[in-house]
Amino acid sequence: MVIGLTGGIGSGKTTVATMFSKLGVPVYNSDIEAKKIMHTSEHVKNAVIDLFGEKAYLDKKLNKKYISDKVFNDKKQLEQLNKIVHPAVRAHFLAWVAEQNYPYVIQESALVFENNSQSNYDKIIFVRADESIRLKRVIARDLISEKAVKARIKNQLKDPFKEKLSDYVIENIQLKETQSRVEQLHKRILAELK
Repeated sequence: MVIGLTGGIGSGKTTVATMFSKLGVPVYNSDIEAKKIMHTSEHVKNAVIDLFGEKAYLDKKLNKKYISDKVFNDKKQLEQLNKIVHPAVRAHFLAWVAEQNYPYVIQESALVFENNSQSNYDKIIFVRADESIRLKRVIARDLISEKAVKARIKNQLKDPFKEKLSDYVIENIQLKETQSRVEQLHKRILAELK
């Protein structure tokens, strides 16, 4: 079974994914893998340079700040970047799934609903946290302004919409409670697979 794990920026998707991973569940982090692919795939690199120009890479490394500044203020460029990166990540993910030997796997992906890719999953877990908490987390994590975080949130669909389309919801406020919810859901999923 392939499960999508999603949630808004700063909701704690990676925290929840790590908890599942510690329970033995194979977890694929789309953001990390996308960054690797953007460094290693010549096809993707060339397409990114065609889209953003030579500044997209500095000393053969992805210029994340430059690209972030471009895409989070221009939906069209974000869509074009996604059309380059997402098919490459999808192909890599499917090859990874074929190598796994566990009752289910999780793909952590921020933009399941935004990319209309929910049909790629058997089930979807949505990680939820209040926007005020998410803002604080992202400001602390990425050392960026509240305005920059709000611009990113604006590019994502609203939580109630995503929650309605998800099979499971995990509220991620207190780590102990989140851990307990993850363990309960893990047992439930394994029971449903029997």
